[in-house]
Amino acid sequence: MAQPDKKLFENLSGKGKAIGVLTSGGDAQGMNAAVRAVVRMGIYVQAKVYFIYEGYQGMVDGGDNIEEVSWESVSSILQVGGTVIGSARCKSFRNREGRLQAACNLVQRGITNLCVIGGDGSLTGANLFREEWSGLLDELVQTGKIEAEAAKEYAHLNIVGMVGSIDNDFCGTDMTIGTDSALHRIMEVVDAIMTTALSHQRTFVLEVMGRHCGYLALVSALACGADWMFIPESPPEEGWEDLMCNKLSENRARKKRLNIIIVSEGAIDCHNKPITSDLVKDLVVKRLGFDTRVTILGHVQRGGTPSAFDRILASRMGVDCVLALLEATPETPACVVSLCGNQAVRLPLMECVQMTQEVQKAMDERRFEDAVRLRGRSFENNLNTYKLLSHKKNISELPKSNFNVAVLNVGAPAAGMNAAVRSAVRVGITEGHKMFAVNDGFEGFAKGQIKEIKWGGVGGWTGQGGSLLGTKRTLPAKYFDQIAEQIRTNKIHALLVIGGFEAFESMMQLVEARGTYEEYCIPMCIVPATISNNVPGTDLSLGADTALNAIMETCDRIKQSASGTKRRVFIIETMGGYCGYLANMGGLAAGADAAYIFEESFDIRELQANVEHLTEKMKTSIQRGLILRNENSNENYTTDFIYQLYSEEGRGVFDCRKNVLGHMQQGGAPSPFDRNFGTKISAKAVQWISKKLKETYRNDEGRVFANTDDSVCLLGMRRRNLLFQPVTQLKDETDFKHRIPREQWWLKMRPLMKILAKYKTSYDISDAGKLEHVNMCRRKDETGAI
Repeated sequence: MAQPDKKLFENLSGKGKAIGVLTSGGDAQGMNAAVRAVVRMGIYVQAKVYFIYEGYQGMVDGGDNIEEVSWESVSSILQVGGTVIGSARCKSFRNREGRLQAACNLVQRGITNLCVIGGDGSLTGANLFREEWSGLLDELVQTGKIEAEAAKEYAHLNIVGMVGSIDNDFCGTDMTIGTDSALHRIMEVVDAIMTTALSHQRTFVLEVMGRHCGYLALVSALACGADWMFIPESPPEEGWEDLMCNKLSENRARKKRLNIIIVSEGAIDCHNKPITSDLVKDLVVKRLGFDTRVTILGHVQRGGTPSAFDRILASRMGVDCVLALLEATPETPACVVSLCGNQAVRLPLMECVQMTQEVQKAMDERRFEDAVRLRGRSFENNLNTYKLLSHKKNISELPKSNFNVAVLNVGAPAAGMNAAVRSAVRVGITEGHKMFAVNDGFEGFAKGQIKEIKWGGVGGWTGQGGSLLGTKRTLPAKYFDQIAEQIRTNKIHALLVIGGFEAFESMMQLVEARGTYEEYCIPMCIVPATISNNVPGTDLSLGADTALNAIMETCDRIKQSASGTKRRVFIIETMGGYCGYLANMGGLAAGADAAYIFEESFDIRELQANVEHLTEKMKTSIQRGLILRNENSNENYTTDFIYQLYSEEGRGVFDCRKNVLGHMQQGGAPSPFDRNFGTKISAKAVQWISKKLKETYRNDEGRVFANTDDSVCLLGMRRRNLLFQPVTQLKDETDFKHRIPREQWWLKMRPLMKILAKYKTSYDISDAGKLEHVNMCRRKDETGAI
């Protein structure tokens, strides 16, 4: 039974309402996932839903361009890039005559709720349309094109927007739909270029999209460890040519075979002159004589299948968009569904548009610091981290702290660990510390597999999967004496542990051992890294995004393998231990019909109901079914059992296949999200360690002594913020038997997958429905986002 204080969306009915969905402006991967979510959620709440083809042009032209759609209309579009309903620039909608015709076409179909997926121009146009709506209807009545009763019945137009733009150039949201997928395309090219460039000692200049916004260039530079970067919001200082060439030649002298320079297409210098990729190439060739090539990525960045992040983001936003339309009143301003941290929020559309325009105004007036601040906390944090990691000083000019910091990986390997180690080492060196790398976790620590690691020792690590340091699941309790001896011998003053649940357990053991071993009275910090995403104290762990993409891509291929055959259902087993994150979110990203997880117990009756539900769907035009099962979801209802049940019960309607994905989920190059997340969270962790070292250094004894709870912390993302939390405080939040947090945020999103798969379910929307303000959102979250 639902709790009485919960706000449930079942109380919101769409009966008698009609929703129109359109995509406008430039296309972006994930738009189809958003369209699918709007259509299915709209139909679920019993509203009529209409496709408006070709954006505003289709709204003006009417006719077949506005078409009522069914549940099956959006089958198999989740994994398709671009937009299946088309997008077009529309001059006629900019004129009142065009908007008048569009209003007439909507009223004739009873559409008074619009979901607009596009950039700031498209959303601004929608808001103007809403403001004029009453006057447009009056004019249509006067000219006899609609009846007065129709004008009265459809007197108010509600607008809710979602931002689809690969440039991530809209203020008020950390990420726009399509940005993460565009970064995937860029990283695929960078990774491919690296192999050929290393063979020939080449310099590559990559030009990425972003005429007015440097987000793609900035994050790409962070994610691949670029030598130099040019973006419009942060022009290089006077004399940048000398600085850049000096850095490139220094890197080449240190035997670095590859140089990468990333240029945003809108990059400018401090005199507002364009910095083009050809200009940079000519400069490098002329000054240094390096073999230099230019690659302009162009529209490849818009193409391809959407990433797991974009599919999940678009699905969440699409569902919330329908809820916002159902809750809207004539007084509700047009709003945009945004992402803050890992939370969906609603913000007034025109506040976001106004701030976006303020960015351009600040840049035009050469107030670049204001432009960066107005871009938002995510952009600002990225830029600060980039500056931290690409210091312009010589190593010899850096400060000396006399502190030694050790970095190690603990637990199973996770993509992004190497990016985190690289970031930790380089930030530590810029802070003046000596950085030590420990091989093979605490086992290697006990054996003395520890050595100093320099700036160049982590070159090229960001794009490599697995753990280059080596990692073991062994906990330290077995080796307390030996580890204490190694800390003493190597004069280690702080520990940074990058790992999963074992890393958390290790820190708990070391805290308890402080009473016996003074060597453990030093600052220690955990950066959570595990594909299972089961570490308490954080909503997201390093490596989980890469694993989700691996699951999603495999599911796409498995579904495609049955193309042209008879109806087929696939049973897929995912990793995750007792944590159902991968199965649940992978199911949402891949469009699964069900996902069985440990956190939500199920029995034979539910399995039977799922089979019957799928059998009914298969009697329509739908030909594929996808079922995900977390490996430890139930000890009796195994993957084989579920496969045999579906095979038997579906006999004559569909046949079954099963796949166990296994360790492929742990492998592969890290996703752009994990490279970026690992880089930023690790840099923040080392800065915290530096602060703690200064606080706990005892001058009179000439040593570091830290024995308070807050000197051993886990750095995790909680809702909207990155927080340092003492591991002792997290003990009560943990189910140690099953190695999962007692509460997991993503379980709230579990109903989304069920709704989008046509199941009746209960959905708690207590967190939704609150219209926030852009400035308020920034103030709340200024502590940092991904």
